[in-house]
Amino acid sequence: MAQRAGVSVATVSRVLNRKAGVSQKTRQVVERAMEELGYERGTAAGGIVGVITPGLSIPIFGVLAERIGLALAPHGLRAVVCPALPGGVQERDFLKSLLDLGATGIVFCSASNTLDNVDPEVLQLLENRPVPYVCINGCFEGGSSVAYSTDDAYAAELSVHHLHQLGHRRIGMAAGPAGNRPADRRVAGYQAAMTALGLGPDEQLVVHQTYSVEGGQFAAEQLLAQGATAVVAASDQMALGAIRAIRRQGLTVPGDISVIGYDDGPLMEFTDPPLTTVRQPVDRLASEVARGLVGLLSGHQVPVGELMFQPEVVVRGTTGPLHDRRSST
Repeated sequence: MAQRAGVSVATVSRVLNRKAGVSQKTRQVVERAMEELGYERGTAAGGIVGVITPGLSIPIFGVLAERIGLALAPHGLRAVVCPALPGGVQERDFLKSLLDLGATGIVFCSASNTLDNVDPEVLQLLENRPVPYVCINGCFEGGSSVAYSTDDAYAAELSVHHLHQLGHRRIGMAAGPAGNRPADRRVAGYQAAMTALGLGPDEQLVVHQTYSVEGGQFAAEQLLAQGATAVVAASDQMALGAIRAIRRQGLTVPGDISVIGYDDGPLMEFTDPPLTTVRQPVDRLASEVARGLVGLLSGHQVPVGELMFQPEVVVRGTTGPLHDRRSST
């Protein structure tokens, strides 16, 4: 739209949000371009930023969406959370609706931007009606994305080294789905750490599953069958599922098997025992996402590419020394 009207994205944003600083003539030019492109603006849509994210049943995404909304609010922007499976029809429908309503910007939070071989329609929609957008946890393939991500590979390395220091050698990974960029990065980090320590890689010690309690339970069952004494889980929910699987086999955590999660979502310090996990820097991520999007809306140059944020291990009660009765290899 900005190209059609011959103005900057920032000027289009000011017109959409009915802000001062735009001449009547320029405002008319932008509105004419909107009509020619079939762009419908809802009366209450000004200042809306769509946050497209996976289902909010995964606590970390609910927290991240909330923090993004709080960081955008001082700039007169309101976050609308759109939970949808990455790359699915619902995600495209949300995006189309947001664009039709005149959304000011879009945040792709672990959405289709995290997938390999994603449907090109998402990028085509953004190119046809250019609206500033930023990504979390991966850039779109073939696009000029601005992205902010936790360093997933480093997170997995931290997990392996923590367990190795406790004496564990048969360290398994309950990984997320293959083809999901954060999941693939965590597997790469895990394998790099295991190789550096002279422990791998061992493909049988990596099990891909969904980011869910059930997925973690299934993965842990397979890993226990391979003699794993510790489990690196790709999410806190998977870690809780792993603990369930361990206990159902009559084993204890961390007495027999250690488990470390990922995210440090709400309530993880209150589980029994409290979950050792790798904390994502949610507040810093949200702040930089808001800063980047506001910069784009203001016409400022924002570096294209992916800015990585460092996670940290939070040691609680689900990891401990290798039990004497379990031999290392």
